Amino acid sequence: MQAFVDFMNGIIWSPALIYLCLGAGLFYSIITRFVQVRMFGEMWKLLLSGKASEQGISSFQALAVSLSGRVGTGNIAGVAAAIGFGGPGAVFWMWVVAFLGAATAYAESTLAQIYKEEQDGQYRGGPAYYLEKAMGAKWYAWIFAISTILACGLFLPGVQSNSIGNAAQAAFGSGAMIDTAIGTLSFAKIMTGTIVVLILGFIIFGGVKRIANFTQIVVPFMALAYIIIAGVIVLLNIDMVPGIIGQILGDAFTPMAGMGAAIGWGVKRGVYSNEAGQGTGPHAAAAAEVEHPAQQGLVQAFSVYIDTLFVCSATAFMILITGTYNVHGAGDAFLVQNIATDVAANGPQFTQMAIESVMPGVGSPFIAFALFFFSFTTILAYYYIAETNIAYLQRTVKIPGLGMALKIAIMGATFYGAVKTADLAWGMGDVGVGLMAWLNIVGILIIFFMAKPAILALKDYEAQRKAGVKKYTFDPEKLGIKNADFWVKRAKTAQSTKEKETA
Repeated sequence: MQAFVDFMNGIIWSPALIYLCLGAGLFYSIITRFVQVRMFGEMWKLLLSGKASEQGISSFQALAVSLSGRVGTGNIAGVAAAIGFGGPGAVFWMWVVAFLGAATAYAESTLAQIYKEEQDGQYRGGPAYYLEKAMGAKWYAWIFAISTILACGLFLPGVQSNSIGNAAQAAFGSGAMIDTAIGTLSFAKIMTGTIVVLILGFIIFGGVKRIANFTQIVVPFMALAYIIIAGVIVLLNIDMVPGIIGQILGDAFTPMAGMGAAIGWGVKRGVYSNEAGQGTGPHAAAAAEVEHPAQQGLVQAFSVYIDTLFVCSATAFMILITGTYNVHGAGDAFLVQNIATDVAANGPQFTQMAIESVMPGVGSPFIAFALFFFSFTTILAYYYIAETNIAYLQRTVKIPGLGMALKIAIMGATFYGAVKTADLAWGMGDVGVGLMAWLNIVGILIIFFMAKPAILALKDYEAQRKAGVKKYTFDPEKLGIKNADFWVKRAKTAQSTKEKETA
């Protein structure tokens, strides 16, 4: 199984996908005139405004749901893996992916808002919806939807729960070893997996509102606590920061592990962490209640900054300042060996050791606690994304019991990931991320050359902002955007109301 997964990753994560991720981000940055810089103040303003409705969640709740998908094990274990296999220079390429990816996140999330629908009393949308409506390729949209259900329902949850299991075992010990049908497992991992699955079941049977209410409280609190701990470690070693930044920049272009490894691991873990272009963030973006589609696009662009420039950088600086990392070379060789060779790079141990070295007795339990919340909320986001794509398929073909099958599958995948080895879990996760990224990025580039809806929406929003309007409106027909049925209906209703008030 491991050999097959590695083979698939070799094909999916070829240099072509890495260039595609960076190229799409650069392309949309130029086309939007670097919206991620120009509109930074507007992003912050929009983040704190907006309200929920009966059908949709607020901009902040949508940000929290998408952040729950972005801020996960990739920020703790993923950063460790990037450094462990690509050297310190990989961190620089994670920053590049975040900066350019913010423009990609704007484009895909704005598209999700433009082409969203109201289904069963709540807003639904995402790549499958805009690939069908804007690209006119229903077959392509179906491939994305099925790939996403498999990725988010089966492949990716195991990566998150695996890190929870590993962190719990590192923090509290393995306990007794128990022989089971799926191998010899530690008591700690079995208990951790069981607890995670029980809480997961309680929340996912409560629907998107319960997910949004849970994540809007947990995600900001845990992200802030994590950044504060990292900030304390950085401040205690502030004299080392210039040297660390120099090391990151130096290794980015002449890295120890070869420039290809630094770029490859930096981009792979950057995309895994902040998800820009992957197509996961747009699902939550579509659920938001906003006056104009561009507003949620801007909020989602800001979430990429929070994920990578704040949380991932916090992890990287802790690891590099304390020196609690190794850099793997070819075969079993190490280019840098600061700690024991049996410490896995594909896990949270680098980060746990970093905090432990400065705050003895705190590192392992704190990371176990942080990983539980970060990774658990990410699993919730995966469930919501998979559920949305099932809802998309059900528009055409009604398949009884598919929703229940998803709930059982994601709970099973979560438990399996918590108790099995890290390499297989990460490998399957990379297959899922890579497939979604290929399909989504190619799609949003084709959509741009066909109709430019995300760019037209941005120009319209900026024109209204310049005019100083008090309430934004969006009329896709006036902008020449087709198949945006939700917004067409809303614009006509608003026009009818205005005419009655005038009369």
